[in-house]
Amino acid sequence: MSQLKGARVEGSVVVVTGANRGIGLGFVREALSRGATKVYAGVRDVADVTDELRETGAEIVQLEVTSAEDIAAAAARCTDATVLINNAGLHANDRLVKCDDPDAARREMEVNYFAPLATTRAFAPVIAGNGGGSIVNVLSVAAIAPTAFMGGYSPSKAAALYLGGITRAELGPDHITCTSLIVGSVDTRMAEHVDGKKEDPRDIAKAGLRAMERGEWTCDTDRMAFESRARMALDPVRYETGLGKLLFLSDLTTKA
Repeated sequence: MSQLKGARVEGSVVVVTGANRGIGLGFVREALSRGATKVYAGVRDVADVTDELRETGAEIVQLEVTSAEDIAAAAARCTDATVLINNAGLHANDRLVKCDDPDAARREMEVNYFAPLATTRAFAPVIAGNGGGSIVNVLSVAAIAPTAFMGGYSPSKAAALYLGGITRAELGPDHITCTSLIVGSVDTRMAEHVDGKKEDPRDIAKAGLRAMERGEWTCDTDRMAFESRARMALDPVRYETGLGKLLFLSDLTTKA
């Protein structure tokens, strides 16, 4: 395993995609509190920015992650960036095979895989030109096992997990690390339909930034992520079978 350490948060210049709320907003707040020189907060629409994000003092950037034009403009604007947080994500809430919308899985793949690939391609030379740094990809426990009730979201996050591994290999010589975050249930809009205990988005950001600084390849950010990986390691067939059964429940809940 590479011993290359990640960027230090203090003194860094951070770009966060999907920064308007949830985990993205958590990364903005945590990076600034830990001494980042600047945070560029990427949002889908600069005319629709939450008060919570504006109050952080982050520099708002137009960055719809499926827009090649937005990505190119952001990379041209954020020329001092040393850290990229690929956080923007989409869960279409549809099945994969027996779906209502056949295009839902394609949209999930565009946002969850092709978008971080595109932003990584755009910002890698920027970060390298500033002496190196780090890329963080915000993923999910759905990336490490087929998660039937999450439809096309699970395969798109699995693809992004492989993206992280290849990114590390390609960008290591440029002194750029890549850390993939395996995230459980978090208190965000995406998990509104799930009852039970959910993590604070800022706690995910704290765990993710610590892992980035250490140069970790992957990081299980919370209790659900740790327990899911343990159950899968002990009995992968039983674990995947259990995930499949969740497809037929009307109500989803996390374990306390």
